[in-house]
Amino acid sequence: MTSLDDLPLRDDLRGKQPYGAPMNPVAYALNVNENTHPIPASVRASIVEALAQALESINRYPDREFTDLREALARYANSTHDGVPLDAEMVWAANGSNEVLQHALQAFGGPGRSVLGFPPTYSMHSIIAESTGTKWVSGMRGDDFELSPEIVSEAIKRLDPDVVFLCTPNNPTGAAISLEIIEAAYEASRGMVLVDEAYVEFLAPGSPTASDLLAGRARLMVSRTMSKAFAFAGARVGYLLADPAVIDALRLVRLPYHLSSLTQAAAVAALSHTETMLSMVDDIRHQRDRLLRELPKLGYPVCDSQANFVLFGGVSDPQELFGKLLAHDILIRDVGIENHLRVTAGTEQETSYFLERLATMGS
Repeated sequence: MTSLDDLPLRDDLRGKQPYGAPMNPVAYALNVNENTHPIPASVRASIVEALAQALESINRYPDREFTDLREALARYANSTHDGVPLDAEMVWAANGSNEVLQHALQAFGGPGRSVLGFPPTYSMHSIIAESTGTKWVSGMRGDDFELSPEIVSEAIKRLDPDVVFLCTPNNPTGAAISLEIIEAAYEASRGMVLVDEAYVEFLAPGSPTASDLLAGRARLMVSRTMSKAFAFAGARVGYLLADPAVIDALRLVRLPYHLSSLTQAAAVAALSHTETMLSMVDDIRHQRDRLLRELPKLGYPVCDSQANFVLFGGVSDPQELFGKLLAHDILIRDVGIENHLRVTAGTEQETSYFLERLATMGS
């Protein structure tokens, strides 16, 4: 049988492992930060109707500029945005925020260029860097995985990256960073600064976001997703907010018609029910805060989280505890941080079951 070693694979990909969160068929899947609440029936009906209409012209290529979707995303972004109003010319979309990040590095990274990140952070950042031929360089965090304007500025000045990735709230730690940190990164950098806000909806209501800083900062990009708060993980819709010139740059690297007519129709329909779709967010925040309170009582210190998951420590053998929970039909995530595991905030019933089972196990 032919193996990878027998193929003329790119040298820089040899020995690499593909991204792959466990996909065990369990009753309590709390490992990949999905929104575990189902989409409300009224919204499902609207999406089905939109898909039926899209099927009438499925023999034709989709709108290459996904105009209706960009306009809908701009309206939604403006609903929680305090800066200069955003319009469709400042919006990009793709198949999940991962493809958005890929487009950004295809345009502004690539061979001979580098991207700076601050591990522990979203593991796909470095994988996408490698897949685009962009050199990944790591900055150090402070105590308790913290970042500060000084830490970020020093790393940028020392490493001189072409692109800087910041993640807020950060995956897997859950902490949000201040606008001062983003401003410091932008001022210290000569290149692009991308802020990954996949979990932005789980911040406290009224919290400032990176989009508030877009005015006058043409090198700033803000990526987001519909996978989390919108319970749209299976639909694969991510988007980016940036100066129109940045959007023009991304057009140079995207594949033709990269968003299907069905994807566009489903997303526009979902965005027309924003209030209903986001009705789940308050409950998810409540379950997250419950985890933050209850895990320390069981002997597991937590990292303060403003996302829809909690990273907890005090685990003497993460793989052993992971296995014990899996035996009870619970799947959480070992993110490779010593003595830590991460759990998604699910429904009230899911969270209760996880805490009850965990209470019966030693650390």
